[in-house]
Amino acid sequence: MKTKASIPNEDLKAIREIMERSSRFLSLSGLSGIFAGLCALAGAAVAWFFILDFGQVEYNEFMGGKSGLFNTDLRLYFVLDAFFVFVFAMLGVVYFSQRKAGKSGQKFWTNSTRQLLIHLMIPMVTGGVFTLILVFKSNIDLIASVMLIFYGLSLVNAGKFTFGEIHYLGLTEIVLGILAGVFVSYGLLIWATGFGVMHIVYGTVMYYRYEKETKIN
Repeated sequence: MKTKASIPNEDLKAIREIMERSSRFLSLSGLSGIFAGLCALAGAAVAWFFILDFGQVEYNEFMGGKSGLFNTDLRLYFVLDAFFVFVFAMLGVVYFSQRKAGKSGQKFWTNSTRQLLIHLMIPMVTGGVFTLILVFKSNIDLIASVMLIFYGLSLVNAGKFTFGEIHYLGLTEIVLGILAGVFVSYGLLIWATGFGVMHIVYGTVMYYRYEKETKIN
């Protein structure tokens, strides 16, 4: 029987790589990050151009908006906007990741997938509930900040179960969340940067680093 000392370094490296791959969710597609970023930018555009009418809508402390002859509760529209962004982004993540797993001969649903989702969803659900509390308590100034920070914490928490780049994306989201809390008047712009632009940048890097080279497209 070979002892650890008698195993060649090349074999040890191969064993470590196999163990690492088995403990990480490697089906996460860069295309899903690009798609999620586009969904976020579309949601931000809807919020700015339609809900806020190019920023011209005046609203009171209870998010009761006034545009022309119409008085509306803007909270409902913002919640629906965020909800549809989240749903379409998650559908894109599942679709592109399953597609990548199928083309690379990997299983999509594994123990690593379950661990990833558990560690991702605990901070994300907590942040989602806290965001809804802020919305319906009419404390709107920190909504963008809270969403970015809790999402960043979710990515950092889940980063050890997938590609390491997720960890750094999470740290970036946290920093942007802090900036959104300081510069509250630019909350929507920073939100769009974090959820939109940074996802597109991350997804593009991931695609060219892990997928294009292996012809998974």
